[in-house]
Amino acid sequence: MAEKTAADKKTKASNGVSKDGLKYAFLKETEKNHGLTNEEMIHAYKSMLLSRFTDDRIDTLIKQGKATFLISGSGHEAVQVACAMAMQGGKDWFFTYYRDNAIGTALGITPLEIFRHIMGRATDTFTGGRQMPMHLGSKELRMPTASSPTGSQYLQAVGAAMSCVYRGTDEISYVGGGEGSTSEGEFFEAINWAARAKLPTIFCIQNNKFAISVPIEQQTAGGSVYKVITGFEGLHKFHIDGTDFLESYATAKEAVRLARNGEGPSFIYADVVRLRSHSASDSQDKYRSKESIAEDTMKDPIAKLEKDLVVRGILTDAEIAAIRKELNDLVIKSAEEAFAEPAPDPSTIEDNLFCPDSEQTKIDYESSIPEGDPIVMVDAINHALHEEMEKNPNMIVYGEDVQDGKGGVFTATKGLSTKFGTNRCFNSPLAEASIVGTAVGAALSGLKPVVEIQFADYIFPAMMQIRDELVMYRYRSNGSFGCPVTIRVATGGYIGGGHYHSQNIEAIFAKCPGLYIAYPSNAADAKGLLKTACQINDPVMFLEHKFLYRQGYAKSPEPNADYYLPFGKAAVKKEGDDLTIVAYGAMVEKALKTSREMEKKGYGVEVIDLRTIVPLDMETILKSVKKTGKVIVFYEDTKFMGFGAEIAAQIAEAAFEYLDAPIKRVAGLHIHIPFTLESHALPQDSWIMKAAEELLAF
Repeated sequence: MAEKTAADKKTKASNGVSKDGLKYAFLKETEKNHGLTNEEMIHAYKSMLLSRFTDDRIDTLIKQGKATFLISGSGHEAVQVACAMAMQGGKDWFFTYYRDNAIGTALGITPLEIFRHIMGRATDTFTGGRQMPMHLGSKELRMPTASSPTGSQYLQAVGAAMSCVYRGTDEISYVGGGEGSTSEGEFFEAINWAARAKLPTIFCIQNNKFAISVPIEQQTAGGSVYKVITGFEGLHKFHIDGTDFLESYATAKEAVRLARNGEGPSFIYADVVRLRSHSASDSQDKYRSKESIAEDTMKDPIAKLEKDLVVRGILTDAEIAAIRKELNDLVIKSAEEAFAEPAPDPSTIEDNLFCPDSEQTKIDYESSIPEGDPIVMVDAINHALHEEMEKNPNMIVYGEDVQDGKGGVFTATKGLSTKFGTNRCFNSPLAEASIVGTAVGAALSGLKPVVEIQFADYIFPAMMQIRDELVMYRYRSNGSFGCPVTIRVATGGYIGGGHYHSQNIEAIFAKCPGLYIAYPSNAADAKGLLKTACQINDPVMFLEHKFLYRQGYAKSPEPNADYYLPFGKAAVKKEGDDLTIVAYGAMVEKALKTSREMEKKGYGVEVIDLRTIVPLDMETILKSVKKTGKVIVFYEDTKFMGFGAEIAAQIAEAAFEYLDAPIKRVAGLHIHIPFTLESHALPQDSWIMKAAEELLAF
């Protein structure tokens, strides 16, 4: 623990502070400016000023109607610049939050780039005008485009640090956040993972005493998260004055040293001040006293540094005044230049939801016919993982219970940790947000995480990381950052699992633009689609129906190691001219049973297996519907708001004139799946048979 390490190196006075008055030994200035040259000290000052003047100008632009929003970092600049200067842009990873502008200016982001972003210009290199203001990012600086949800960045920084260690580098990751964001559970999950795994992550919590209007006393037990995290072993902890640049720099320098030396994560709790309201739409006068605001103004980090620069003989008052004028002029000029630039082209609005073809993995799809020994689905999935880990040394597999000897609760990951080692296949904490959040960071920094969520019913703690982070990264960064995570999820009912082991989730996650979703019905398709998911440069949710894992009818000849199935290509499982049944997952076999029974009565029932939900192969569906004139959409999820409703709507829009009967949906009841009455809630053979008879008789 850092406090202990520091204390061991100094002589303590009775109050726990060293005789020289320093809380930590490394704060003693054994070399001038803690090793910074005069030029670097001036760079720090200019970086802080640029951030402050940018805030000031945005405020003016809002009043002029030329900008719309500001979340100010005024008062936070010293510790931000200190962390940036202690690290290396382009080598280390920076997971910033919406007040971390000074991190950017210290690393070289220009006022012009910031104003292009603030005004949503086509030239905005951070987001291409897609994100609202104050969300910086840079591929070159290894700064993934920031997000608005508070606290979602912490797990991603841990995932990036995990990637740094896995790749054998001395890279480290920074993550910034406000005191308020530490109320989110993901913050503690991130601290736990980083401390447990001894990862090179620097957590910089900037305490300005307010979460919008809520004071820290109403946020955190004891009024300080620094007190709360003291029990995490393996975490170096520092409580500092974040308005003092040199104290902040010395602390950041020590945290970087520890991280690069493999001594684990650091937690920097920096007391800062909030010199403006939370945002342009907030007025702190409503909930803060004039005395409180005035007290913060007296602690302005820029004023403190200016005084220090003069005392240390680095700058004169006249030189400071000249720098102020120079940078203020630059900021004003940059804002005018950005305002004159064009807005994004509306024709690009759908660009960068998925990896463009030019950057996508080149795959030779269906290069062979599955003709190996028959195999059950769970073993096909296991073999796919083995084969893809052989091919890609940057592919890692983790989740709950995935390691040998368990090898997954359904044995889908058996043998992986034995064969590839526990650095490539390992158990995670029982925390779904942690699993997905760290996978996001690992993917952003060069790995291919294939993670497991044991049951679809338990995926929802990870919803924020999936909906607001994973699937949004490529779009919100205008194509700069891809996030190719594959999430394997055991889904579906018919196992007597009751409320919490039998849910279907495809309709919920189909609402997440930028996410591919696979839902195979047999072993060969499962293997081919999973292998594709492990190769492509996009997020994939791979749904595995638990009931099909070992079903004899879901067996199929095993494809070879080079067999890949494309997403968005449905399979016509049985041809017919009188009725189309569109199905997927466990419903495919029930549809085939109905087709065989109807065939005995002289009817031809065509069965289409979607195989993937996103992309949806409407071309194959419409071709069949136009031929038969009658269609049943058959799915296991609830009929109300299930994915089948989307399929039915698209058929009605595109093929209404070809229909000879109303579109029928056969699906589960709109209830929670009961334990003993499951057969009354989920679709049965008799349900689809009855529907087919009714529609054929129409």
